Amino acid sequence: MTLVLDAAPLVAASDRNDRMQSAVERLLRAEPGPLVVPAPVSAEVDYLLARRVGEQARQAFMDDLADGRFIVECLREHEYRLIAQLERKYADLAPGLADLSIVVLAQRVGTRRIATFDERHFRALRPLDDGAFILLPGDG
Repeated sequence: MTLVLDAAPLVAASDRNDRMQSAVERLLRAEPGPLVVPAPVSAEVDYLLARRVGEQARQAFMDDLADGRFIVECLREHEYRLIAQLERKYADLAPGLADLSIVVLAQRVGTRRIATFDERHFRALRPLDDGAFILLPGDG
């Protein structure tokens, strides 16, 4: 089953000082299905790795992308309109492009499973077909 990844777990996986590193590494290793990273999230990871962890971690992430460890999905033109609508719907949360791209791509790839630490947003945001997201590693 597909898992859509948010930025923080990917950064934690590269940071030996992050208390969640081992939990994220276990999650990613055990995951049998595709690991999908929305393109806006990949840019966020690149920035955060350079700032918080270092150039070597940033380069390792680039290598993982180049090697196909993660599937980077770009948003389609009509999905930006949907994201703009969702931004208005959830204006009190101000979720932003990266989080809303996760919501939209989860629908496209047919999953509710998200690797994230952002419970504030993803407990409030709903899948496009209703219900609730499964937040990993927390719900695992």
